[in-house]
Amino acid sequence: MLAYLIRRLFAVIMMLLVVTLTTFAIFFMIPKWAGSDPALLFVGKQSDPEAIEGIRQKLSLDDPLLVQFWHFIEGLFVGRDYANGNDVTHCPAPCFGYSFRTEQAVWPQLTDAMPVTLSLAAGACVLWLVGGVAAGVVSALRRGTLWDRAAMGVALAGVSLPIYFTGLLSLAVFSYQLNWVDVDYKSLGDDPGVWFQSLVLPWITLAFLYAATYARLTRATMLEIMGEDYIRTARAKGLRERVVIGRHAMRSTWTPILTLLGLDLGALLGGAVLTETTYNLPGLGRLAVTAISNKDLPVILGVTLMAALFIVVANLIVDLLYAVVDPRVRLG
Repeated sequence: MLAYLIRRLFAVIMMLLVVTLTTFAIFFMIPKWAGSDPALLFVGKQSDPEAIEGIRQKLSLDDPLLVQFWHFIEGLFVGRDYANGNDVTHCPAPCFGYSFRTEQAVWPQLTDAMPVTLSLAAGACVLWLVGGVAAGVVSALRRGTLWDRAAMGVALAGVSLPIYFTGLLSLAVFSYQLNWVDVDYKSLGDDPGVWFQSLVLPWITLAFLYAATYARLTRATMLEIMGEDYIRTARAKGLRERVVIGRHAMRSTWTPILTLLGLDLGALLGGAVLTETTYNLPGLGRLAVTAISNKDLPVILGVTLMAALFIVVANLIVDLLYAVVDPRVRLG
């Protein structure tokens, strides 16, 4: 298990380096190829050439791409000094640079938005796992019944309806019309009650979308597994049905569910753009939308790298859970 873990950690580090280099090159080379100077985005179009040249030197934009990338990686671990003559600005580690619009450090903006996205993703994940997997198992065990048809009909609706439709509909009904929930976000430390109310509708909206996929996947997988020889053998041995389902069938069902969960949860932790924008939640998704509108390259780069980190780490955790669920993975 230790050797397997070391191999996976090495692969994760190499993947993060490749993603970081690729993303860095995209954000700082393509604007130049398109005729847009990053220094001009920082100081504004009305600035004089001397100010533009000063920013270009301070941000080291004239250096080769690999040198700029090295400074960026160095800043992530030990911090970085942005210098133009006597004008020196120190960016403490982890340094993702400074916003082109607000001139504030990117990392504090990411850490301020991260708890919102974590709260949204964690709460929705619990709801869709419990609801989706349970609905899929019951549908598989009661194949062809009214429950099966109703559950799969609701699942089809959940997959088909976009978030901005269900989100706006839930806001119109439960917040504006019935006034049951307060959608003005407050942090958990400031007011736990308001925090919970502000996230109830986003949780349900996201869970409705994702639970539908998990219900359909669980049902299909369970139907396939229940026809396997080892399930018939377990029943022939006289084991109780709940033991056959819980200990034998569900263990094999978790493998595709974990695969999908790693991808979905990693993507959500990188920012649920539509959900956060619909409910006006100050998370990573809304931060990314604002940065894209303002052409704020350092903030966009920071959000992109955070999203990549979450996805890679989520897949690493899924790989480790594979080894727990299926011992054959460790041997492979």
